[in-house]
Amino acid sequence: MLLLADAVCTLVWQEPVSALYSRVQQGRLDDRLAKLERAAPAADDRRLLARLRNDQRLAFSARALDRRTGKGEPLGRIRVKSAGISTVVVAGTDTDSLRRGPGHYPGTPLPGAGGTVGIAGHRTTYGAPFRRLNQIEDGDRVELQMPYGRFVYRVERTRIVPPTATWVTQRVGYDRLVLSACHPLYSAEKRIVVFARLVEGVPRRDPVT
Repeated sequence: MLLLADAVCTLVWQEPVSALYSRVQQGRLDDRLAKLERAAPAADDRRLLARLRNDQRLAFSARALDRRTGKGEPLGRIRVKSAGISTVVVAGTDTDSLRRGPGHYPGTPLPGAGGTVGIAGHRTTYGAPFRRLNQIEDGDRVELQMPYGRFVYRVERTRIVPPTATWVTQRVGYDRLVLSACHPLYSAEKRIVVFARLVEGVPRRDPVT
């Protein structure tokens, strides 16, 4: 009966045991992310940042956060109202990191550093943060709240691609975000990929560096 109940929950919602694990992990990540957001930069960094343009401040802070964040550690929060997404993003797309939340692809920049930002997430297990990725439509708003700034993207298109389609994270002529997950549900045969273009990037008053 328990196995049957687990199967039914997974089909209509998400896998309950891993969902509980993810909820606990997300609570811990929320606390650690809040500490990052409250942290003030060192005096030397504040003086340097004060002399930079907004785009330079964002790039400097993004690279600094990327360098010092280990796998599975919190980076920021992603919000997509149309897909019911509001969750902490962690560094890395390895198995352990994705159990905690959507993961930032190694080798892609953080928002503000320029290029294509890549984030992957589960659709049926470990909180299923990207379960409704297929409900995102062109023109929808995607927001990434980082310790050093806020970034708004507009969805341009969604594609279904094979797992080997590494071109989706390549740089293009503008800053963009790609969100990816296995497709269809309960299968890793393909990937659903949402492409969004950066429309706004605003640094925090006291960015983390």
